[in-house]
Amino acid sequence: MPLRNRVTPEGEIVVHPARGLMMGNRGCLHGLGRDLGVSRWRSKLWICCVLSWKGVRRDPMPPGRWTALFFLDEATALAAGHRPCAYCRRADYRDFTGRWQVAHGLAGRPRAGEMDARLHAERVDSRTRRQRTRPARLGDLPDAAMVRHGDAVCLVRAGSLLPWTFAGYGTPRHLPAGTAVELLTPPAITAVLGAGYRPRLHPSALA
Repeated sequence: MPLRNRVTPEGEIVVHPARGLMMGNRGCLHGLGRDLGVSRWRSKLWICCVLSWKGVRRDPMPPGRWTALFFLDEATALAAGHRPCAYCRRADYRDFTGRWQVAHGLAGRPRAGEMDARLHAERVDSRTRRQRTRPARLGDLPDAAMVRHGDAVCLVRAGSLLPWTFAGYGTPRHLPAGTAVELLTPPAITAVLGAGYRPRLHPSALA
């Protein structure tokens, strides 16, 4: 199986053979030899795409254009700070922007650039260039938010925590609603989830 650039819920890019359900983009992150460079983004437009669209075949690492990043599922992509693509996922993008409008009390749907600017401020610490996280309580979080609890990264699902792996989710951990966790999903996206957006989850989360 070929190695792929996989993204963890913490936003880290790891070379791994598994592909996952979704693909993302942050600009061109590789050189002529297709090796990743130091940069982990070249654009504030971080999107999440479907793997197959209208039979189009894409080079995952074309020179100087973009670097394909792969996610276990959409909840993983959202935790890393990506949003739905408006091109290959038009219906999902419309649903996401509508939920964003409700969640943030806006008069109209947000523009892509407005969302990207806010998400970039929430997902990356400008000084360290590492992912920004926040303390939270399990009972306050919506389904599909991603958290760290102890040494595990987990998906919030029906009030329980499902440990995340590159291959899928593990056995649910049933914990009290007041359990302290570290929220990985940016607050703006967490609010969108709370407003009813339902991302595409890996089948292991639905078992």
